[in-house]
Amino acid sequence: MTDSAAITAYWDAAADDFDAEPDHGLRAAGTRDAWSRLLTAWLPPDPSSVLDVGCGTGSLSALVAEAGHRVTGIDLSPRMVDRARAKLSAAGLPARFLVGDAAAPPTGDERFDVLLSRHLVWTLPDPGAALADWTARLRPGGTLILVEGRWRESDGAGGGYVTGAEALPWHGGVTAPPTCPPPSAPGHRPARRALVTRPRPLGRPGDGQSGTR
Repeated sequence: MTDSAAITAYWDAAADDFDAEPDHGLRAAGTRDAWSRLLTAWLPPDPSSVLDVGCGTGSLSALVAEAGHRVTGIDLSPRMVDRARAKLSAAGLPARFLVGDAAAPPTGDERFDVLLSRHLVWTLPDPGAALADWTARLRPGGTLILVEGRWRESDGAGGGYVTGAEALPWHGGVTAPPTCPPPSAPGHRPARRALVTRPRPLGRPGDGQSGTR
């Protein structure tokens, strides 16, 4: 499933129940507070422009806007974008949401202080190209925030839309270490990787701090 129509259909179908996942809807106070603390630590202290790629239903966009930043959310799924707009509107939070390919956001020559991507890179057919595009959209001294994992395997018929995820340009990519149980094992929890980097003008992912959570 590498064409955009199929990927759009997949996430459109997931939109209605997307926020039922604790880490998506952030409905539990503890989960929401934990993400808020992380974003506060990662984002600049002053109001900044933030591009949230693959924003889904806008849960992180809402936290970013609550912190006083100017947020633009991008998602390929119109149904996800509709929910993101409704969520922030109901909360009285300003934000801009656009339907488009998160790997090449439809924001023209606009530059941002921060680019935020959560749980997206693992789905991309060409993650290296996406990362190069994203860093080029940052102002000098800008911040690239990646929070990653891998939750679904390929379709077994030559790929699936996660094909290429192992080609990420830092050691280990986003796959779980060999000591983790397979996805079907009881109690399995996917590996995640958070990377926060402030690239040089033509920054490269991995220039900053990284670690697993």
